[in-house]
Amino acid sequence: MRVFLWALGLVALGACTTAVPDSGAGVGFDDYDSYLEDKRARDAQLSGGAIPAPDAVSSETLNSSGRTVSDNDAEAIAAEAEAALAEADANSGDDVVHASPSNPAPATVNTSTGISGENDFEAVGEQRSIESDAALIAQNRARYKVIEPEALPTRSGSQGPNIVAYALASKHPVGTQIYNRVGFNKEAKFRRNCAKYASPDRAQEDFLSRGGPKKDRLGLDPDGDGYACGWNPGPFQRAVGG
Repeated sequence: MRVFLWALGLVALGACTTAVPDSGAGVGFDDYDSYLEDKRARDAQLSGGAIPAPDAVSSETLNSSGRTVSDNDAEAIAAEAEAALAEADANSGDDVVHASPSNPAPATVNTSTGISGENDFEAVGEQRSIESDAALIAQNRARYKVIEPEALPTRSGSQGPNIVAYALASKHPVGTQIYNRVGFNKEAKFRRNCAKYASPDRAQEDFLSRGGPKKDRLGLDPDGDGYACGWNPGPFQRAVGG
């Protein structure tokens, strides 16, 4: 009895199992070729025309303007194409240069080797020789002018103080008091008189010419370091020291 009930349950369970569809038939249609055929028929029905054969080729051709090309147009296009090919073959594929009164005609290479005479060793050998080249070299050498070095000219007139030599002889940094300075309103005098010079170099030259660095009649060096109007010997010292 148990065996009979168990077999009956298996039969009932198999009847409830969902059938697996055939994946080879495609999704939504029988096969792909039938789908394409139905699609062409539907498109033709929508457009109102018959279905052309897959290998059908239209006998009509269109030109650039969109109209049908006649036999005369086809002959004209063919003639233009042949003329363009012939022109390209005659000019090695380069654009043709048309001569005009303002544009001289291009030079034509007529050598058997196909290169210009300047690049043809045989042509150059016929026109020039070792002797002619030697004469040309000698002629070019004769044109050379060798200029011998000369001593630098000296300055005319009186020689002023040399701030470069003074900078190289100085060993103390800017702001180090070496000389005593006395007087009132040294700062105001310093600003007023230093403003008269175009640069600190000019102020240092005038400072040395007036008895500096020991004397400072114009108050150009109020801190007594021997450098007028903020002049700094450092650049000269670094240039010599490398």
